[in-house]
Amino acid sequence: MSRTTAALDASLPDDWEELVTTAVLGTERRTPAGAGRGPEAAAALLDAAAAATVRRRAGLRPGPAAERPEPAPEDPRPALPAAAARRLAMLLADRPGAAGGGRRGTAPDLMELLPQWLAAANARGYAPPPAVLPALLDAARGRTDLRPAALRFAGPRALWLARLNPDWRFALRSAPGGGTSVTAGRDPEGTRRLWQEGLFAERVALLTALRSRDPAAARELLAGTWATERAEDRLMFLDSLRSGLGPDDEPFLERALADRSRNVRATAAELLSALPASALAGRMAVRAGACVAVDRTRETPTLVVEAPHECDADMERDGVVAKAPTGRGERSWWFGQLAESAPLGTWSRRLGGRTPREIVALPVADDWRSELHAAWCRAAVRQRDAAWSRALLGPPSAPEAGGPGAVSLAERAKLLGTLDPAERAEWVAGFIETHGLSEAFQLLGVCAVPWAAPLGRAVVDALNIARDAGSYPWSFSGVMGLAERCLDPSEAGRLDALLAVPDEPEDASPGAGGYWSEAFQRLVTTLRLRAAMLAELSPPAP
Repeated sequence: MSRTTAALDASLPDDWEELVTTAVLGTERRTPAGAGRGPEAAAALLDAAAAATVRRRAGLRPGPAAERPEPAPEDPRPALPAAAARRLAMLLADRPGAAGGGRRGTAPDLMELLPQWLAAANARGYAPPPAVLPALLDAARGRTDLRPAALRFAGPRALWLARLNPDWRFALRSAPGGGTSVTAGRDPEGTRRLWQEGLFAERVALLTALRSRDPAAARELLAGTWATERAEDRLMFLDSLRSGLGPDDEPFLERALADRSRNVRATAAELLSALPASALAGRMAVRAGACVAVDRTRETPTLVVEAPHECDADMERDGVVAKAPTGRGERSWWFGQLAESAPLGTWSRRLGGRTPREIVALPVADDWRSELHAAWCRAAVRQRDAAWSRALLGPPSAPEAGGPGAVSLAERAKLLGTLDPAERAEWVAGFIETHGLSEAFQLLGVCAVPWAAPLGRAVVDALNIARDAGSYPWSFSGVMGLAERCLDPSEAGRLDALLAVPDEPEDASPGAGGYWSEAFQRLVTTLRLRAAMLAELSPPAP
């Protein structure tokens, strides 16, 4: 630091806005305190701005002298390969909107590749270079979807940093083993004290971490203070039992059915209905079964529905909400709740031993079909029943995109989530071949990454057909973005033929060919970049 700066250090304000104002006005009009006019004042101002810049960029905010912190813990994981470290720095340096608005051109969206990079690095067990930890924490702070993978990769040194910078305190609540969750299941006394004295966010993190390690211990911890918790807190704590839900949770959930809060009762009932062998599921099976029967007097066996005429106290105790939403009939509202909470195995026994596919194919009298099938869709998702999901989805080549049971694409996406990844990809590929891409965007989002070969081919072929037809490329920007992140990198070679600007049909959108060419070039560039990323993370063969 120069003598001039040293002399001004005590008098020049450490306020960035003040420095900026002085610079804008000029030192001739606004002379810094302690400096004379002329070149000396300008030099002092620049020196002070440089010092303030360093302070603003420091990992630890300036403050009174205090005891030196303990050194950061060692990270025992192997160091990241040099090429992969350079790639990570490049991905972290990219910022949304850095390239400006408008046309994207052929450049890949690097921030969208960061989640895949982190997943691959975590799968290989690498440790990050210490120098990138601040940027990694900043990225996780700005994007909650990145946090689990980013904090797992960042490791113990990131938690050490987070204790020094309030901007990164989220890491102490979110990271496995960080902050409140570090004692879960390992220090009984610390766990008990934190549960009784911690902040709400700390208690949620503690319960979630303990539930993942020891479900019974987490349940007992919650039961110990259940009666004294606020209703909104009970609801959040109860939600943590979804992880590792099992028959041992039934007694606690049964007691929660008598809770003062309607929302708590409804959540407890929902969790119990996901346990087909629970007493509540049995009670719901009896109620729902009494509402549905097969009418064999008609030419074709037909399902008939007699919805409940009242919502009694026992139904309300089991989580049935009595007041229907605006625009819904009370009886259909009550019936839907009963049908979605009954074990799906009930229906085969109730309806003559028919399979799920045969039951779904039966006609339903008096316009009850959509209500009944929608309830079965919710039950199949809640109970993770693949056989019922297949029946409700129907064949992907069915003429109606809505399917025999699912009444919306959102419901179909949820049903697909109950199938294994290979079957899911095959079904969506068949759907695209029949209905095209415009109906398939939601369905693509539930498919495993990278997409299986049949699904990848179906997406590329559909994009090629849309390009040749002169369609607006902007209509497919969402699917193209998914393809950049989800298509198998090995498919890049198949796309080379699509890079040229196509001949535009007479009725094509003006300039569409150029946009399509750019989009495919960006897709190919991104796929090759993803392949390079994976190669950099793979250790060389011995």
